[in-house]
Amino acid sequence: MITLQSRTSASPQSRTIGIDITSAIMQGGGIGRYTRELTHALLALDGENQYRFFSAKPLPEPPVKDAVPTAVNAAYHPSRLNERWLYRLWYRLRLPLPVQWNTGKLDLFHSPDFVLPPTSGNIPTVLTIHDLSFAHYPDTFPASLVSYLNSVVPRSIKQATHLLADSLSTKRDLLHLWNVPEEKVTVLYAGVDGRFQPVYDAERVTAVRRQYNIPATPYILCVGTVQPRKNYPMLIRAFAPLVKELPHNLIIAGGKGWLNEELMGEIERQGIGGRVHFTGFVADADLPALYSGAELLAFPSLYEGFGLPLLEAMACKTAVLTSNASSLPEVAGDAAIQLPPDDEYAWTTELHRLLTDSDARQQLVQKGVQQSARFRWKTAARQLKTIYEEMIDG
Repeated sequence: MITLQSRTSASPQSRTIGIDITSAIMQGGGIGRYTRELTHALLALDGENQYRFFSAKPLPEPPVKDAVPTAVNAAYHPSRLNERWLYRLWYRLRLPLPVQWNTGKLDLFHSPDFVLPPTSGNIPTVLTIHDLSFAHYPDTFPASLVSYLNSVVPRSIKQATHLLADSLSTKRDLLHLWNVPEEKVTVLYAGVDGRFQPVYDAERVTAVRRQYNIPATPYILCVGTVQPRKNYPMLIRAFAPLVKELPHNLIIAGGKGWLNEELMGEIERQGIGGRVHFTGFVADADLPALYSGAELLAFPSLYEGFGLPLLEAMACKTAVLTSNASSLPEVAGDAAIQLPPDDEYAWTTELHRLLTDSDARQQLVQKGVQQSARFRWKTAARQLKTIYEEMIDG
């Protein structure tokens, strides 16, 4: 239960909730997909409250099409300013231009992407903090980004009425690294959309492979933006000893991030460029077939706020091998093999075992289906709706 100072009660009919969906439009994976899934689930669940979705001015050809959720009780209010200008005005120059300038009157505003814009009228605000990877692993980000995040995120956290964390791991980080009061943070788990289920249509799987130039051989799948935190260079070194014995390729599905020189250099040093393939961003609709075609999901990340690909792969009946860092044990439970993210020998050993032992993979698949069923967007939306209403009604 959230404890807030008493506010004037609002009737259910008058609740108007603003949500920033800039990430949903501008980011293919990660926070963008989180925001798309959560807002769609909210509208499917809640026909009572009014939703006003805000975003920075979209690009003429936005990275994600049809990202704005629609419903009778929802309206979209994009800014006339693009993302760069809004961030410059709000977070660098700190101009107190309230988001209501775009959305109109609100009873609550929620930002699901680390930073909170100015608001007016002393309304309650909700801020989602997905992880503190930039604090734990600053060397895996551009220095300018780390400096920016260390400036604006703590300020937004202090400004927000309440915080949502993707996991207990992230909540612990907020409490211990930045001394956030425990009562200010609620864990809101992400979910798995119902479309993530095994794709048994071989033609569909083949079509998706061809679309992303994936060779017609068995493959290990990695899903996530290509950046140092994903720990792909270690996986390349662990995978390299297997290429002479096994036919598998390593498929890395995710948009291009930053600081990838080490990864590309490692592929060249290991001499396995022909066995490692990058798909770039994969559309949400194509992911189930991509998971279903894989023999294994490998997820060696150094740090995650949640780790949604683990559950999506499990829902598609794909075995999972993951690191045991940060929130990943919390998400994987006993349905995945968990290894230290720096133990190359252990990764090589487990990759070989799982790729050559179908019974071992099947045991993980059975557990994975049960584990993924514990996390649903409908559950997250129901919890979030309750949080909104408690904060507004006070």
